[in-house]
Amino acid sequence: MVRLRLDLAYDGTDFSGWARQPGRRTVQGEIEEALGRILRLGEPALLTVAGRTDAGVHARGQVAHVDLPDAALAELDGNRGPLCVDERLSALVRRLGGVMGPDARVYRVSVAPEGFDARFSAMFRRYAYRVSDAVGGVDPLRRREVVWHNRPLDFDALNAAAARLIGEHDFAAFCKKREGATTIRELQRLDWAREPDGVLVATVVADAFCHSMVRALIGSLLAAGDGRRPVEWPGEVLTRAVRDSGVHVAPAHGLCLEEVGYPADEELAARALATRRVRTVTDPPVMDPPVMDPRPHPDGRPLGESFF
Repeated sequence: MVRLRLDLAYDGTDFSGWARQPGRRTVQGEIEEALGRILRLGEPALLTVAGRTDAGVHARGQVAHVDLPDAALAELDGNRGPLCVDERLSALVRRLGGVMGPDARVYRVSVAPEGFDARFSAMFRRYAYRVSDAVGGVDPLRRREVVWHNRPLDFDALNAAAARLIGEHDFAAFCKKREGATTIRELQRLDWAREPDGVLVATVVADAFCHSMVRALIGSLLAAGDGRRPVEWPGEVLTRAVRDSGVHVAPAHGLCLEEVGYPADEELAARALATRRVRTVTDPPVMDPPVMDPRPHPDGRPLGESFF
């Protein structure tokens, strides 16, 4: 078997999220089907991803891996005779581009280093959330990636509220509850910048995210940014550690997975082992490296996996 790393991007507008679902178009389903057709696989290809994204969420820096029989890549040789590994992988990228729809692209395929796991080896995930408070609405050419907020947003208030959320906390107030799942996360970065065209971009970085966490955080910050809530409010909600009906989950299409970070090749296996350690409320703060909860969820998903 050979493990391949896939670097990919997609416009999430017309997908029902990342995860394969019967009767629905998903990113995972589309790529697995394309791999099966191109490589003539007897068994379906099974992708493991750095972070599952919800319906409508985009990705520019998603990472996945797939394990394939060594002989499968020989299907890429065609009439040119045996190709070297790099030539085969280049051919695979080219053929995936011809088979898949234009809203998803695998732009790099490489042989994964020893110990690499797209999910468990990751050190961090970085997301961007884009919102416009322009009086006339969002630039129509960016309407699929920028959310319109119909109230003026105070840049300083957004960042003052965001600063109160940084660090390792129980983010239960911003997560959809899943039985047995930990809601402790280390939020490493959360800040806002205003681009030259006026679009506000929130950068959000953490070791992992629980379900709906990113968009719930953004929803609370928007309420503070437009003056409906004081800047202290998101931090107060965090401290209470229970869902607050005043926190509205921000729309999916403003969110994009921008980057997944990994350690050096020689540290990949150790990182994957570390992320399988259980994090509990009583654990001391974990600074190097942060960890995710490895216990299996009843639906088969590891509790430390990212959902947005």
